[in-house]
Amino acid sequence: MPNVAAGASGQRATSAQIWRRRAIDLASVLVPTVLFALARTVDSNLLLLVSIMVYVVLAQGVNVIYGFTGYLPFGYVGFFGAGAYGAYVAVAHLGANAVEATALGGVAAVLVGVVLIPLLRLRGAYFAIASLAAALALSSIVSNPAVTSVTNGPYGADLTRVFSSGGSYWTAVVIVALAMVSVVALRRSRLGLLLRAVRADQVSASCAGVNVVAARTGAWLLSALLAGLAGAVYAWSISVFYPTAVFDTTISLFAIVFALFGGVGTVLGPVVGAVVLYYVYNAIGVNDPQYFQLIFGVVIVIIALFLPGGLAALALGARRRLGARRGLGGAQPVGGSDVR
Repeated sequence: MPNVAAGASGQRATSAQIWRRRAIDLASVLVPTVLFALARTVDSNLLLLVSIMVYVVLAQGVNVIYGFTGYLPFGYVGFFGAGAYGAYVAVAHLGANAVEATALGGVAAVLVGVVLIPLLRLRGAYFAIASLAAALALSSIVSNPAVTSVTNGPYGADLTRVFSSGGSYWTAVVIVALAMVSVVALRRSRLGLLLRAVRADQVSASCAGVNVVAARTGAWLLSALLAGLAGAVYAWSISVFYPTAVFDTTISLFAIVFALFGGVGTVLGPVVGAVVLYYVYNAIGVNDPQYFQLIFGVVIVIIALFLPGGLAALALGARRRLGARRGLGGAQPVGGSDVR
């Protein structure tokens, strides 16, 4: 009987852990989504809120490709620009409405990702430089006067006929929710487990039967989709844009630093990093860019030297220390028994 009771207790504990994990996953999706949905009641600057949500999605995209595979995509802006111009082409030449154009922008970025799959054969700095070169090449193609009839070349894209500040705002909220769901699902899925195994030791994972190429390709295309959707909804929100705006390499740099600052490999870390640093940028960087560049440089140095796991690692360490103190403080034997 004691063994049966112990087994039942262990089973109940396992079920409780499962439900707790599900509740945490649900909260990780709902809390950012609800907060962004309510943010317009606090801040009436919808363009600012959309920009923050765009960087949240971009940071989550970097989280997928870097946090789970170790690939640092300096050319990540290429997917962002592909999404923006994919939306423009959908509206200007296919007669799509704004929501359809946003979805097609995501599809355009995925198609670019498919073309660039061979880059995954590279590693480290070679991949980072090659992805950046690919983004610059894509920018040159889009802005080429020879394709003016398709992309309007260097003269900019115009989406004013489908402009809707409210529509782009709520679409951005939905995309944030999609990004959160994607990261949560990836962390809990078999693919996420395989990706972590590959990042830890590619040779051992391959010998264990893991299809390394397929796993990395899945993460690569998911990150491309998120960046494409972000680029499309950003293009919708600003209506008029030029290749230099949506293919600006600063976008990649911001997304990477935001993700690293919050903590890659986590669900909420990139969200916190993007919100905190973008508000700092909006408060300082717009009017005094030199000061923000200084802050940005200091943040990068701090992350590299003292906080490689980002704010998430800092929070986890504080939680463990608090748990250890509670454990030591609570285990005070009195008369041979535990006070707790």
